[in-house]
Amino acid sequence: MAHLLALDQGTTSSRAIVFDAGGGILSVAQQELRQIFPQPGWVEHDPMAIWQDQLGVAQAALRQAGLAAGDIAAIGIANQRETVVLWERASGRPLHNALVWQDRRTAEACARLRTQGAEATVREKTGLVLDPYFSATKLAWLLDHVPGARARARRGELAAGTVDSWLAWNLSGGRLHVTDPSNASRSSLFDIHRGDWDDALLALFDVPREILPRVVRSCGLCGETEAALFGAAIPIGGMAGDQQAALFGQACHGEGMAKNTYGTGCFLLMHTGSRALASRNGLITTCAAQAGETPEYALEGSVFIGGAVVQWLRDGLGLIRSAAEVEALAAGVPDAGGVVFVPAFAGLGAPHWNAQARGTLVGLTRGTSAAHIARAALEAIAFQSAELVEAMAADCGRPLADLRVDGGATANGLLMQFQADLLGVPVLRPRVQETTALGAAYLAGLASGVWRSREEIAAHWARERVFSPSLPREAAQARMAEWRRAVRSALTFAAQ
Repeated sequence: MAHLLALDQGTTSSRAIVFDAGGGILSVAQQELRQIFPQPGWVEHDPMAIWQDQLGVAQAALRQAGLAAGDIAAIGIANQRETVVLWERASGRPLHNALVWQDRRTAEACARLRTQGAEATVREKTGLVLDPYFSATKLAWLLDHVPGARARARRGELAAGTVDSWLAWNLSGGRLHVTDPSNASRSSLFDIHRGDWDDALLALFDVPREILPRVVRSCGLCGETEAALFGAAIPIGGMAGDQQAALFGQACHGEGMAKNTYGTGCFLLMHTGSRALASRNGLITTCAAQAGETPEYALEGSVFIGGAVVQWLRDGLGLIRSAAEVEALAAGVPDAGGVVFVPAFAGLGAPHWNAQARGTLVGLTRGTSAAHIARAALEAIAFQSAELVEAMAADCGRPLADLRVDGGATANGLLMQFQADLLGVPVLRPRVQETTALGAAYLAGLASGVWRSREEIAAHWARERVFSPSLPREAAQARMAEWRRAVRSALTFAAQ
């Protein structure tokens, strides 16, 4: 049974990948997930679509690989983080659409808590800032806006959790209500130093403990699936938030190693070992995937709009017919022609944390073309990530030696080269790009004995291409100065 089934439930799609014992991919199945926008700033998903799509692709991946349930050593789950679901324990029926991590409806609630002086306590215990990005205010909103939910929650009739908990519940036929530290640490309700839900935080956000899942290790056999789903029960052995799973999948097991994922957003994580390193530069402290008994931590910077800016060029402006066309369009001009694009469609994440900021295009002239805007959009992804790297280096007191990258946008060579130019360090693209799913598979494989150690896992990592910096540092710094001026414009507009 040296095969692993990884479930990668993301913001825009549900994927399932079967891996062999060498970390190679045997099959992939994917289903796009419908996005729901009830009003500006609100983002929702249908929880039943999440479950049904994820089950469907898991079954399809097994069929494509020609494998049965008995051939799978364990299932690993990686999931979009901070997105929350509220459901009935008795029926498993969701009571509302899931509130997605991008959702900004609780910005005013966060502002009120800041005014009350709560941010210092939240940061000290959770490593997070007060922002609608995180789960606690979303859970409180659901409890306040679903009729009768608060009373039912206190009677123990309801369950809540992030997408990992929702999937584990459904996979197990309602027997498992669990999460792991990497997901719990994104809630603003979990004390990352004690490793448990915190009563003071639960009171602050008015979230009853009764609805929350049990926290288990990211790597460990915590239960098994209903036999009817796959023809036989399969152990569930790994669980981690998508970005922590990618950190594990990139074999960033040592202190100071970092990866950046270019997906809907961009997420830079640096492993800090057993130290929960507090940021002084706008980053957050988070739990890494916990593979052993000792807690592990990471510094993280989150960009809300990364690859989603390319989707906007396609769906909002009609400049391209598919995301793959953006590189050729952007390469049609030698530079962005002085155009700088700040894609703050959902506010600005780290290091600014401004929920009111909105997208801004500056430097436009009559000579600006679609190609200039496309190039500026790609550059914006790299600019935002470079800001995070600068903040991380300042927090750690040392620069990065290199950056491991993954995610769909890393296929864009123009973007990756510009990223290396801005950072002044090599950007390493791995041979296996599906590092989020691979991390979930590694965690499940360690739990089930397919692999014996992290060192054995790390030996599988191999680079496919290295992007070496070619831009002089003075020129790179000048480009970053342009970016900061554009960000100031976006923030000034938001303050009016």
